[in-house]
Amino acid sequence: MPETPAGPADVAGPAGPSDSAALAARELRAVFSRLRRTLQEKGQGASGLTPSQTAVLSRLITDGPASASALAAAERVRPQSMAATLAVLEGRGLVARRSDPEDGRRQLVDLSDTGLAWIADSRRAREEWLARAFQEELTEAERATVLAALPLMDRLNRR
Repeated sequence: MPETPAGPADVAGPAGPSDSAALAARELRAVFSRLRRTLQEKGQGASGLTPSQTAVLSRLITDGPASASALAAAERVRPQSMAATLAVLEGRGLVARRSDPEDGRRQLVDLSDTGLAWIADSRRAREEWLARAFQEELTEAERATVLAALPLMDRLNRR
């Protein structure tokens, strides 16, 4: 998009961000939200996992082993809900429990080898879908524009 000089309606005042900043925020949030949902669907495939179950697997890959109560707090759900989620994941062989090496009375939940493979397959499916969508829907010049915008999006993310 070409740069345009800021006009009177595009200058941030004491009340908040400029019109263009507010519009960019609204539109970007909506686009990213739709893209995130689509990527979640593509990553789950025919696994039958719920978004809550997928979130727990993602948290374990990112944060490492955790107790059920810590997972419940991190996901902002009741311990009973987390217990049900973990029961399904454990039943499918995606997570395993083990004793906490620092406190043998406490159990930690971690990804099993099957869970690690599921995460890898899910990531691969999302990336393949997105690569095909880029190839089929965007021109080379449009893909270059997206690539040029990524450092800007990353800069916003580091605020």
